[in-house]
This record gives sequence, structure tokens and C-alpha cells, in this order.
Amino acid sequence: YPWRHTPEIQLSEFNLTEIEAMLGSYTKVLFVRDPFQRLISTFMQGMGSSPSFSSFVQDVLDSGQHSASVAWKPLVSLCHPCLIQYDYVVMFGFLRQELGHLLQRAGLPVDSFLPEFTDTQVRWTYSWLSEQMFRELSLQQKKQLSHFYRWDLAAFPFSSSFLSD
Repeated sequence: YPWRHTPEIQLSEFNLTEIEAMLGSYTKVLFVRDPFQRLISTFMQGMGSSPSFSSFVQDVLDSGQHSASVAWKPLVSLCHPCLIQYDYVVMFGFLRQELGHLLQRAGLPVDSFLPEFTDTQVRWTYSWLSEQMFRELSLQQKKQLSHFYRWDLAAFPFSSSFLSD
């Protein structure tokens, strides 16, 4: 079947009454991914035009948070977890375990929807990639990244150990 593309709809397109009705009646699920994994993934997918990870990170930092791409913009500014009471927060890296629980709560068959990968493999791969790629960064870039994602690091249990020397 050909993929159908529906335009992205944002809450800001609705009035306050509609927003309150939706947020009060929908089951709200937030999928979160470590911001540094998102950076690595974006770079590896070639979404930036930079020749090295270090120059890509510098481009991200230079762009600032307000004009940042959705691919690397801090989650807190995208999903507003302090303003919206999410019913579930599903973390990438614990996806299989958490999705199973979520599907079970929704009364759906668990095994038929879960991806084939194991969370342990995903966590190990990104841990290794993070160590390798973040070695390229200067101490200044690491400090700037820590500041850039400070609210994500405060709101969610992400590791930032590879940002320190």
C-alpha cells in the first residue's frame, strides 16, 4: 500500500476550549529519546551537511534552540512535559518493555506489535557510539551541549557521563 501522508497538526492550531477537551479526553503518550542519541542519529542519517560530528554539533549549537530543527530541538520545548500531563512516558532504550506494558493496558495483543530488536542491544550500541563520537568534541562544545539540553537532562533520566572529560 502506498504511504499516505497526512499533514502534521499541532495543538496551536486549535482554540483553548478544543485543546482542553483533547488533553482531558485523550490518552497522552510521550516517546522520549536521549537528546545525544538523537544528535548522533541525525548526523548518521546525513541530515546535516557537516563533514564531521564535531562540525555538525557546532552547527547545532550555532543554530540556537529557537531555530533548531525538530530532529535535535530539546524535547522539553517540543512536547511541554511540564504543561501537559502525559499518561505514559516511553523511553527509547526501554521501548520493548514499556511498549508491552502500554499495549497490555490498552487491551491490545502485545507480541504482534513489538519490534524485533532488544533494548539491551540498542542501549549498548548507542553507548558505544556516544563514547566514540563525543571524543571528537572539545570541552567547550560538551559544556555548550550540556547547557543546550539542560532542561531535557533535568526532566528525564538521560545519562550525560560522556560529556565530561
